[in-house]
Amino acid sequence: MSTKTRTALTAGVLAVALGLGVTAQASAGSARSVAGDPSDNLTRIADFYGSYIDAVSDPDGSGGLPTALRAYYLDPAYAKVLAAWEEREHANGVLQAQNTPLRWKVTEAGTAKNRTEAVVTLTWSRNVTTKLHVDMTRNTHKIIHIGTKGLGSK
Repeated sequence: MSTKTRTALTAGVLAVALGLGVTAQASAGSARSVAGDPSDNLTRIADFYGSYIDAVSDPDGSGGLPTALRAYYLDPAYAKVLAAWEEREHANGVLQAQNTPLRWKVTEAGTAKNRTEAVVTLTWSRNVTTKLHVDMTRNTHKIIHIGTKGLGSK
């Protein structure tokens, strides 16, 4: 191999290596952030689902945290309805499933005079998701419904 060829090859390898370094730095991006507002129902629903899923999937055991979260976020009358659903369906009523999802996403689906509806998308595996409609009152900030359809579509 000639010196000229070796120099060109070395320069090419160096350019590729430097290019990959720049790509790796660019893909790292800036720090992520999450914001919320305790008076915003969408934030509260997202907070509930994030905390609840963390608690029920905790490998060290979550103690009474799922129960405490339910007591705080669910309307007491609806908590009784959900308990009856769980007894009948043998599943977790908040997740409407027997397992814990890998990821979750909350999207606002509309508002009515006295409530906010959100769609919670639960991801179970690469191509398997379910959508739950969650309704929360605007004045008490309590969840009054979880199901495959929102209260407005009944």
